[in-house]
Amino acid sequence: MMTDRSTGWIARTCPVTLAIFLLIITSHVVRPTNELDPYKVLGVSRKASQVEIKRAYKNLAREWHPDKNKDPNAEDMFIKISKSYEILSNEERRSNFDRYGQMDENQPFGQSQHHGFRHFDNSFYFDESFFHFHRSRDFADSKYMLHHAQFNSDILPDSYKRPYLIKVTSEWCFACIHIEPVWKETVVELEPLGVGIGIVDMGSERRLANQLGAYRAPSIIGLVNGRMTFFHQHVVREHLRRFVEDLLPHNLVERIDDNNYQAFLDRWHVENKPSLLLFDQVPVVPLLYKLTAFAFRDYIRFGYVDQGATTNTKLLRQFNINTYAPTMLLFKEDTEKPVDIIQARGMKKQLMDEFVTNNKFLQVPRLVNQQLFDELCPVKQFHRRRKYCVLLITGEDEAFLPGNKAFVDFATTNKKDILRFAYVYQRQQQPLCQALLPNQAAAFPQVVILERRSQAGRVLFRSVSSGWNGSQEDKYRLHEQLELLQKDPTYLSSDTTLPELNNEMAPIFIIQWMNAAYDYILQIYDGLLYSNWREMMPILSLIFSALFILFGTVIIQAFSEPSESKPQKPKPKEQNATQTEDDASSRANTSSRPPRKDFVEVTELTDVTYTSNLVKLRPGQINVVLVLTNASKNALLRKFAKEVFSFSGTQTLHFSFLNADKHRHWMPSLLRSACPAGPSESHSDDEESSDYMGHVLALNGHKKYFCLFRPVFTGDDPDDSSSDSSDCKRKSRPRSRSSSHSRSRSHSREGGGVPKRGSSRPTSIEVHHKLDRLGLWMERLMEGTLPRLYVSSWPTLNDASGAFSAES
Repeated sequence: MMTDRSTGWIARTCPVTLAIFLLIITSHVVRPTNELDPYKVLGVSRKASQVEIKRAYKNLAREWHPDKNKDPNAEDMFIKISKSYEILSNEERRSNFDRYGQMDENQPFGQSQHHGFRHFDNSFYFDESFFHFHRSRDFADSKYMLHHAQFNSDILPDSYKRPYLIKVTSEWCFACIHIEPVWKETVVELEPLGVGIGIVDMGSERRLANQLGAYRAPSIIGLVNGRMTFFHQHVVREHLRRFVEDLLPHNLVERIDDNNYQAFLDRWHVENKPSLLLFDQVPVVPLLYKLTAFAFRDYIRFGYVDQGATTNTKLLRQFNINTYAPTMLLFKEDTEKPVDIIQARGMKKQLMDEFVTNNKFLQVPRLVNQQLFDELCPVKQFHRRRKYCVLLITGEDEAFLPGNKAFVDFATTNKKDILRFAYVYQRQQQPLCQALLPNQAAAFPQVVILERRSQAGRVLFRSVSSGWNGSQEDKYRLHEQLELLQKDPTYLSSDTTLPELNNEMAPIFIIQWMNAAYDYILQIYDGLLYSNWREMMPILSLIFSALFILFGTVIIQAFSEPSESKPQKPKPKEQNATQTEDDASSRANTSSRPPRKDFVEVTELTDVTYTSNLVKLRPGQINVVLVLTNASKNALLRKFAKEVFSFSGTQTLHFSFLNADKHRHWMPSLLRSACPAGPSESHSDDEESSDYMGHVLALNGHKKYFCLFRPVFTGDDPDDSSSDSSDCKRKSRPRSRSSSHSRSRSHSREGGGVPKRGSSRPTSIEVHHKLDRLGLWMERLMEGTLPRLYVSSWPTLNDASGAFSAES
């Protein structure tokens, strides 16, 4: 009895101590443990730097690669190593793992992989999974969270280049959880196309929510050109896509056919912009193309050609369009021949943006506003080379057309990085012309060379004597003075301050007023239609104030009783399930399907794609080219796609193939130019007849070098000395026969050298085994450990003796 009384007394007097003790024991018992500790897998400490983590990953990946390690558990270990490096190489994921033990970025923030009580040292509350309701926000949504200052400084100005889709949510919003799966699918689809995504939390960003006019959650808002539009339809991915598409201006892309394409291209002179035509098989304009047109609408005119329409046969035949892949043609002053072409089976936003950015201006654009002048003729920077602007002051009458055309021809043939050619109409830009030619009349055109020195308008300039009429003598004189300018920068002897240019493209005041009034009326109609009374309160207050001033107390007495009853918001009608399915299916038929992600895009190197895929390849990009023949095309392409599939997600790699039957001179010409001492003329026939089927080249078009992979031959070569002398690297470095032999076999396995020409080695290798070790070679390519062979210039595709000059 004494023991029972004492135990009861302890339980009554120390309930809090007992509860805390039980909670500590329980928290240690049910404390979740991670199935995978990335630190232990990589063998690094928790304080390891990114350099140490990367070094450990490379060593372990090389050791446990399934192609090198025959251990049955090698593949599983390699996956763990890759997953661990993926977590620790990203600072946000690493911090999230250190704090919460979280492995998946899609897992709710701060929630472990296993359910249970929280750890005691974090906080003292029940797990939210007990109520089956997750309050914590997804970790993936953190990068989309918007703040008031960020919205006004970054998002609003950027909305003039791309549309934004903003979701307004709150912490305890059950309806927000209901639309979350559809929202995530929409983000995955629209964000790669260029649509901006934002999330606003009403609890923490009440000021921003009020600025957006969002007073309930969830709300979805579209933002274009600084104007906000609410989404009022049922939350379906097709509806959200159409909502974003309707936010864009309707005149961004013009439909082109055989009847209007010439008029479309000829308008460059009036609008002072290049023209871009997209040829594709789908009848509707793709959303990606509309978004590109919206971003660059101030620089480029966009047209769309449906290849399946019968009214475009003449257009397709004139420009020799390949109907199997989307093609973009860019035209400038010459409407008969495009200045740049790009063709790809799956057009990506990055590819389109880069193509348009490199061709934003005409060969000789007309200065129509100050923004264009600042971009064409930037202010001199001390850490950059000088930029000179060659300006033609002319007129717009027909008598000046021959001289203007001659100036365009001169600029086309004398393009240099430090020179920018432009022209102005004196009648449109009189202040500018008077500052540059203060004592000269404008009876004839005049050329002025200037260099900008400050944003305030200070320039150094010099006018070319004897004017400009487009004759050969004028071209020779201008060319001579430009050469003197590059040798002696003090050649520009005059100094002046230029005024700001007139904006010739600005709409008149009445048009601006009508556009503003239309937007205001549309906003009022939208608010009244959907009964968003809290948003409409300022407008309603203004209307009632005007009525009170006009009609006085009579109107107030007449409407006093009805005003006491507050207007009720009409309930939205529930849509039928069958109607939703029919609407989704009808929209799915008209919308373009997203591109697949489970294949490797391989482009053939032809006369059309050779320049853009090699010669003009931007810095840092590498084109991996497979050499094949007609007979081995299908087998080699399947094997090639299988070997390089794991590297296809890399942004810097492009994959192509070259048909040796069509371009048999290209490989011998490339290998001759890579050798420091070329082979004799007697070996040229042997080189051209060599079998290069199955060779793979990694071409860096910008730095003019390549790395070479040769198929692994299984036959023995007893007489290797005859081929030793043909290797370019062994020519410059003589060594013993045995070392040369081992070096040759090493290069044959890992693709480090130029293939041997004229060798009579018997090959017992099958076609489908030629690329067996390509995966290891690709790993060395990504690590940067492959030998590089440099060339002075890339050979042309059809001529063995010609060379293509790679211009930046």
